Amino acid sequence: MSEPHHRIFSTSFASIHALYVAKVERKGHSREEVDEVIGWLTGYDRGGIQSVIDDGADLQAFFAGAPAFNPDAVLITGLICGIRVEEIEGPLMQRIRYLDKLVDEVARGKKMASILRS
Repeated sequence: MSEPHHRIFSTSFASIHALYVAKVERKGHSREEVDEVIGWLTGYDRGGIQSVIDDGADLQAFFAGAPAFNPDAVLITGLICGIRVEEIEGPLMQRIRYLDKLVDEVARGKKMASILRS
């Protein structure tokens, strides 16, 4: 059975990325930190992230094209939008929420080693 389609799946990665960057910059952090957590989670390098932005890919295509989704993502736990990320059933929605959680941790000033579950 496939995952129900949510509007967020067809949202452009570029628009979400811009929101993530704005969020962390308001808290004194940088795009480089956002891109670092994206790279850790998905395997995209900086050029790959920029290519997805330039191509106008949506979140579904962004995650489908991820070079190497990190198996340690299962170590990401906690609440995002009042929902425990480890209990989200749809794989694509869970990946989106994992990324939301990592960006929240950057914005809150958590140490990068802790964010990257190392």
